[in-house]
Order: sequence, then C-alpha cells, then structure tokens
Amino acid sequence: MSKAAHDEALSHALGHRFARPELLDEALTHTSSTGGGGLHPFGYERLEFLGDRVLGLVIAEMLLSQFPREDEGKIARRYSALVRTEALTGVAECIELGRYLALGASEEDSGGRANPGLLADACEAVIAALYLDGGLEVAERFIHHHWKPLAAATGEPPRDAKTHLQEWAQERGLDLPVYETVAREGPPHRPTFFVRASVGDLVPAEGQGASKRAAEQRAAEVLIKAIAGNDDR
Repeated sequence: MSKAAHDEALSHALGHRFARPELLDEALTHTSSTGGGGLHPFGYERLEFLGDRVLGLVIAEMLLSQFPREDEGKIARRYSALVRTEALTGVAECIELGRYLALGASEEDSGGRANPGLLADACEAVIAALYLDGGLEVAERFIHHHWKPLAAATGEPPRDAKTHLQEWAQERGLDLPVYETVAREGPPHRPTFFVRASVGDLVPAEGQGASKRAAEQRAAEVLIKAIAGNDDR
C-alpha cells in the first residue's frame, strides 16, 4: 500500500482528514523507531500525555449527560472502566491502528503491533492529534463514536479491582490500600512493572503489567481473591 493510500485509509477510520498530517505521523511514531532523533525524537509520548487528558474530559462530560440520575461514585466507576488500557486497546484494534504504527526492528520483531499497552498509548496519542488538528469537536466526535457504545453496553456501573478493594477496606474502617512499585524490568520501550498491594495487616499481594496502572489492578485482583478465600474458610 502506498503512503497516500495508507494515510487515506487511516483518515477514513478516524473520520477526519488532517490539515497537518505531521501530527498524525507523530501520533503513530514509537520511540523504538526514532533513535532519539528525527522529526519526532520523543515518538508519540508527548501526544499521549495530552490525549489522556482530552479523553478524560470528554468521557467525564459524556457520562454526566448519559447517566443523569447516578451519583459521583457510580460515574467514577464507569469512568475508570472506559479510560483503562483495555478500552483503549479495544478501540485501537477496531480501527486497526497497529498496522499504521512506525516501529523499530526490535519492537516489530517482538509483536509490538499487537501489544495492548502500546496500542492503548498510541490511541491516546491519536486522540491528541485529532484535538490539535481539528479542535475539541473533532476529538469528541471520534471518542463518542467509539466509547458511547461501550458505556451503553454496561448495566450496573462496573467495579474494577482497585475500586473493589478500596470499598472493602472502607466498609471495615481500614486504611486505604497502598500500592508500591517494587520492580521494573525490560527495555524502556517495553517495560514490565511489578507492584505490591497491601491493606492493613493483610498479607500483601503482587501483580505485574505493562504499565503501573495494569500492575496495580492485577495486584488488587490477587489480594481480593485471597480475601475471598479467607472469608470462605
């Protein structure tokens, strides 16, 4: 596929033709392909930072409008589910974002185009590129198109593992859960985080993931299962 056809296909998937295509190029550039130089030495990381904030704003406003009878706690649970890595990865896969990424050889060989954490980060960067090129309306249109169905598909507000663990602790008058990053392994472009979760005098639990947030969720899941197992005895 020629670059022109490549760009046209992605523009169609995003529902926007870029006036400044260099923004989209930056959003699709992984640091493994830059060597610390070129037009985008930081890859998509700077745009990812902005895209996370744009997504958060639009999702928060969307939920307040979509669920006018729910309190802040329920809205917060819905929000957490919609901005987490899994939701972003699902949207990235829907628009086949992985096929458009600029990756270095090492990342390519290790399956980077299908890496959930990488796809989620790139999706946030693309949202930022849409925002910078077309304004909030363009970014909002993309987000509503992909996230409204996700929000509507959920009945009761979901509880992620961290929320579940926090509510369990609060109900028993315990201190809030503490999450400690105990290790980080792997190359900078593909790290694995190890996090320890603890509550009160309970035996801590550990989890790992491609991001601190994912590792915290996994550690919380392990601790909740341990708590449930103790309650059954």
